[in-house]
Amino acid sequence: MRARNYGPDVLGSGRGRKKIPEVPAEAGLVVEDPASGFCGAVVRIEAGGVVLEDRLGKHRVFPLRPAAFLLEGKPVTLVKPKAAAAKPRMSASGSVRVEGHTASTAKASRIWVEGIHDAALVERVWGHDLRVEGIVVEPLHGVDDLAGLIGEFGPAPRRRLGVLVDHLLEGTKEWHIVERARQDNVLITGHPYVDIWQAVKPAALGIREWPVIPKGTPWKEGVCAALGWGEPAEGWRRVLAAVSSYRDVETPLIGAVERLIDHVTVLD
Repeated sequence: MRARNYGPDVLGSGRGRKKIPEVPAEAGLVVEDPASGFCGAVVRIEAGGVVLEDRLGKHRVFPLRPAAFLLEGKPVTLVKPKAAAAKPRMSASGSVRVEGHTASTAKASRIWVEGIHDAALVERVWGHDLRVEGIVVEPLHGVDDLAGLIGEFGPAPRRRLGVLVDHLLEGTKEWHIVERARQDNVLITGHPYVDIWQAVKPAALGIREWPVIPKGTPWKEGVCAALGWGEPAEGWRRVLAAVSSYRDVETPLIGAVERLIDHVTVLD
């Protein structure tokens, strides 16, 4: 008679042993120690063991051994979770922060805004992006002579100009000024708010809404009086302090500024 072929391991069963899966011991994973019957959620890994917490809040430490636990009734080997890849840091505007970058040399292109509050708010949200690109933001202190100021600037294909205008609604004084000032290599955008303050979301300031100020009353003074903020200087400190990222400002402002940055950084 010929001997039966058992393969290289004559003492084996002839079948491959079932591999026990390895499962990362992520916090919150519920497993059972079959030896003790203790069932709990992973709290942490420490000194070669895993800390489990049961439904009553009791903690126990178990060694990390092969096939030591049951997951949904099936044996598993708990292993240390792999370190998560570091997420890229984001700038206040939502773009990926460029680490270790010093400000670029200022380019000839510029972005103009109406006043120092506008400039400070743009800096708060988009300052990192603008420094990386080498774009300077300058306050105009009003747009009444916008066409003349643009003429003095002398826009060119590699000397572009972007202008952010407050309260830019069709038919307004600002709208007529902008229509007369448009020309090549200049992009003028705006937002619908009376003042840049109003482009900050009320929720960021802890108020339900911006108050409506009667015509004839200076807007900032009226707002501060209605909200009990004291003088406009104190009101502005509150407004600026409430902004930490693009999430704290209204969408029309975000779109307007992003378009200007694209315009002045994409050269012919």
